[in-house]
Amino acid sequence: MEKLNKLTPYERLEVVRHKGRPTVRDYIPAIFDEFFEMHGDRYFGDDGAVMGGIASINGIPVTVIAEVKGRNLNENKDSNFAMPHPEGYRKALRLAKQAEKFHRPVICFIDTPGAFCGVEAEKRGQGEAIARNLMEFMRLRTPIVSVVLGEGGSGGALALGVCDELAVLENSIYSVVSPRGFASILWKDSGKEKEACNIMRATAEDMVELGIAEKIIEEPLGGAHNDIGQTAENIAEFLYKTLHKKMKIDIDVLLNERYTKFRKIGEFTEA
Repeated sequence: MEKLNKLTPYERLEVVRHKGRPTVRDYIPAIFDEFFEMHGDRYFGDDGAVMGGIASINGIPVTVIAEVKGRNLNENKDSNFAMPHPEGYRKALRLAKQAEKFHRPVICFIDTPGAFCGVEAEKRGQGEAIARNLMEFMRLRTPIVSVVLGEGGSGGALALGVCDELAVLENSIYSVVSPRGFASILWKDSGKEKEACNIMRATAEDMVELGIAEKIIEEPLGGAHNDIGQTAENIAEFLYKTLHKKMKIDIDVLLNERYTKFRKIGEFTEA
């Protein structure tokens, strides 16, 4: 395959959707030691689309929160094809608040086409759960580092995307809506996904250029599925270096930097 930086946005989306692309179930045991998974939101139940728990990386205790894509049909059914329900986001917030209490940094892995938009999810407050995460993560008094592993679609991704530093894997896509959703809204034709993908500016390079992400994590030639171990090493190196840097910053200074980071995103003109 040609070098990834020459691939079109749609070709990168195809790499992201490759059936062998690694998921958090591959990365967590390769990056962290002694991961202990925790379940439930303490309100409704557990959500297989979001997993989380405590672990360590190079001796640093951390809380890990991740959106889960399946590696086969059964896993995808268990994780609702990585589309979280409200209880998934509330579980994420519960674990983040626990991390704040015990002064553990939070590491989030983003990999979702979007939050689940079913009737039951809406009845249980999907929009409120996402909005509350945005608010609470913005003022969480502990370092937060997020990594986009593949698809980062809509509010489903943003709910874990408020952080002090965001990294994106080389082929990942990060946008307010999936390319298929974009085509459906703009042209009333989901079949124009390719055209949508090529104009959305949702690639890793776009994210850094637009000031949304700070780092692109390199993938092996052809995509992460060609060398999972090397990809995990690249992610681990970024996480350790970033945590080492962020943990030295006074928490009030860090919160101000987090706020400023998001205030600077986007362009607008005052009337």
